[in-house]
Amino acid sequence: MRLSAVLFAFASVLCAQPVDFARQVHPILTARCMSCHNGDRGQAGLSVMTREGMIKGGVSGASLLPGKPEASSIVQRLKGLGGQRMPLAGGALSDAEIGLIERWVAEGAVVSGNVQNVRTFSLALKPPAAGGIDELLKSYDQKHRIAAVSPVPDHIFARRAYVDVWGLLPTPADQDRFARDQRPNKRALLVDELLASRTHFAENWISFWNDLLHNDEGVSYIGERQTITPWLLKSLGENQPYNEFVQALLNPVAKDDPAGFLKGVNWRGTVNASQTPVMQAAQNSAQVFLGINLKCNSCHDSFISHWKLKEAYGLASFFANDLVKEPLEIARCDAGTGERAKPQFLFPELGTVSETAPLAERRAAAARLFTAKENGLFSRTIVNRVWKRLYGHGLVEPADEMESPSWYPELLDWLAADFVAHGYDIRYLLRQIMTSAAYSRPTVPAGQLRDANYVFRGPWPRRLTAEQFSDAISSITGEWRIRADNRAVPGIYAREWRFKPNSLTRALGRPMRDGAVTERLTESSTLQAMELANGETLTTQLREGAKRLLDQVDAAPTNLFDSGLMRAQARVKVDLDITGRKQLRLLMVDVDSYDPTRVEAGWGDAELEGPNGKVPLSSIATKSKFKQTTFTLFKDKLQLPVLTSSIPNEIVFDIAGKGYTRFRATLAMDERTNDSEISAAIRAFVFDEPANERKLVAVTGDTPLPRPTPVQGSARIISQLYRHALGRAPSADESRTGLSLLGAKPRRQGLEDLMWVVFMSPEFQFVR
Repeated sequence: MRLSAVLFAFASVLCAQPVDFARQVHPILTARCMSCHNGDRGQAGLSVMTREGMIKGGVSGASLLPGKPEASSIVQRLKGLGGQRMPLAGGALSDAEIGLIERWVAEGAVVSGNVQNVRTFSLALKPPAAGGIDELLKSYDQKHRIAAVSPVPDHIFARRAYVDVWGLLPTPADQDRFARDQRPNKRALLVDELLASRTHFAENWISFWNDLLHNDEGVSYIGERQTITPWLLKSLGENQPYNEFVQALLNPVAKDDPAGFLKGVNWRGTVNASQTPVMQAAQNSAQVFLGINLKCNSCHDSFISHWKLKEAYGLASFFANDLVKEPLEIARCDAGTGERAKPQFLFPELGTVSETAPLAERRAAAARLFTAKENGLFSRTIVNRVWKRLYGHGLVEPADEMESPSWYPELLDWLAADFVAHGYDIRYLLRQIMTSAAYSRPTVPAGQLRDANYVFRGPWPRRLTAEQFSDAISSITGEWRIRADNRAVPGIYAREWRFKPNSLTRALGRPMRDGAVTERLTESSTLQAMELANGETLTTQLREGAKRLLDQVDAAPTNLFDSGLMRAQARVKVDLDITGRKQLRLLMVDVDSYDPTRVEAGWGDAELEGPNGKVPLSSIATKSKFKQTTFTLFKDKLQLPVLTSSIPNEIVFDIAGKGYTRFRATLAMDERTNDSEISAAIRAFVFDEPANERKLVAVTGDTPLPRPTPVQGSARIISQLYRHALGRAPSADESRTGLSLLGAKPRRQGLEDLMWVVFMSPEFQFVR
């Protein structure tokens, strides 16, 4: 028999078999339909959780007529017939999926088999009588016929644990120490050791919370945006209980509480009705803390969930200023309806607050209702986010649709209830997950997050975050970035999260954070490939890192003067002792101006003082290009003669042997620079020798991790690089390749190339 005939016969046999609802149809409904049509609160009154619910239908009548797919709206709407195509979100079902549902209806819509996860959504936690992650998964594995697997080797576990807790790679010494440890519980002890570090833990997990809480470093927005970084860093370091953490965000009453979260982000100045600060407060708090997306129903009744417009305004009313004088007017699609909103929590059964209550009382009520023990969605949501962070796939997917069924609801509820029972302790939750046998399982190939047939077998490989990628390179080379204060004080060595995002970290998934970000985009892209292959940021990291490893670091003279950050209206006096100096090098650099080409800044009334009195600086010979002009200063309209040039610039004067003892000037900008389209932000320095452009600001303090000791010889450099980057020794082929690049006497360019090869490998870029 020909192969085509065999395949045709096989397909005919399959089609002749009745559709298995539990195995074939229900997973599709769970993944693609139940987020909107779930229980009594289903969109348009329709629930697809049960056969009876589909037969009963919603506002448009019955959705399911057994035996009549041509008359069943559930089939027709999936095909895009008889109304708007369903589902509205996530793209249409495939022809094969629609065909299965159509056959199931034609066969009488029989419900048979062991249907998983069919339960009405409930706020209450229902933990099993006994359990634990491994015990529950043992039952799960048996049910799904999943064979036991050996745990990952020590070096993979150590790398996984270090990255998950600290966001940093274990050093070769860390790996050696862990490998030598003979204690049977050494993995749990390592997790405890990592969790005990307040600083490293906080500086890794702050990026996770910055995404969720729209907090960022070094960015400016129109409006009242306010940083919460000091509070957030302190809270993470002190392991503040999660319920208290959220209460402070929703009801900031203490002096140091994070008021910035409720202020929202008016990133474009005037916004529409669905993006006002109080609506952002409602949207962000519901999404982040309850896994409920209210963005669609902040404009109109949602098309993709059961949530209504008035429910978004009801939650926003908890954060509005004065409801007695002016209750929030409900606006539909940015048009006022004349209807006024009243405070109403998303789940009224938990309680509410009087519509005449003052703002302080309403905020306190919101904090109480969000974090109530009876609100199981609160603890489930954070448990799900942490699980997803460590495994790559949540217990519920998508993580912002927490009313959807879990692939293992008993495990989700056990973890959530255990988390509550132990005082909402995030580090305890991390320890529970990371010391389970499940966490030590080998990674399995990643799939689609919305896969209706997802079965847990182990962690998915997870890409290093943008911050972790940069920090990994810094820890391997010992070359850390310097964070400069806006004031004229020394900078500090810092991890990547403390800096404004750059082209590389943007390409690697660091988001804008102009709202709550619960899912980073880390998939490969053309922009990402260009940045990794030829981007200036990574090129500089590799070049400077290679110099550090080879002990060839460029000199970095200390400046004689630092203006600190200067904005358009600033004036800074310079009065500097230059006795014995041979050169005077005046530098101006752009820090973060919108349009540096239009910044007009200069050294006003610049003069030198010496044995013969004062002389204008412009009278001293120089080969540097500059011009003499007059600035009009903002407000007082003073006329100031200045030396200036386009930014960045350096003007060099030779003063050797001329006896000058002081240099005086006034740093200022012309009033034309005071323009929001320019938004000038510059910094000026004085040196007496050529400056290192990467290290203009003096630096103090230690690096985030001790720098690796430079080693001699190409073979040792290659070994150290592989062991630190990948947690293992190089193979024979890798050693030969490394030696061919570095040569017998290590070459900087060769080391740059070798590091690029290692850092581009999936083994480096992924936690496996």
